[in-house]
Amino acid sequence: MITITKADLTRADHSEAVVSLLNEYACDPMGGGEPLSPNVKQTLIAEMAKRTYVHSFIAFDGESPIGLINLIEGFSTFTAKPLLNVHDVMVSRSYRGQGISRKLFQAADALARELGCIKLTLEVLEGNEAAKKAYSSLGFKPYQLDPRAGVAQFWHKKISRNG
Repeated sequence: MITITKADLTRADHSEAVVSLLNEYACDPMGGGEPLSPNVKQTLIAEMAKRTYVHSFIAFDGESPIGLINLIEGFSTFTAKPLLNVHDVMVSRSYRGQGISRKLFQAADALARELGCIKLTLEVLEGNEAAKKAYSSLGFKPYQLDPRAGVAQFWHKKISRNG
């Protein structure tokens, strides 16, 4: 039986599931294709637990963790309301196509409503057609304010400790 559970990072089984599933996602080509570093594996849960605005849901098949969604609260200055960003979502390869990601997104949607969020946001790789199709079926679409300005792009800049 598939269940979706809000992660309690004080529980060893939930903490281990989050790290294990996130590492599985990181190893996937759509997650970067490389495992999490030993340092990240060691510090991830403590760092997440420090932040009350980070939430996770785990999909279980019985007691086996099979899916994960990590969510981070943000804020929309245009609406003066909170939003919830889907930072990571994954389902173990052998469980894909069974509606598990839909159940994880239902949990995210319920949490967003509980928090009074104006919207859910996420990033998706341009070439990840399977994810884009799934996200579209859940009501997501590319972010655009004015068609003349085009679709928003997600950019980043890494910050080095050396300046």
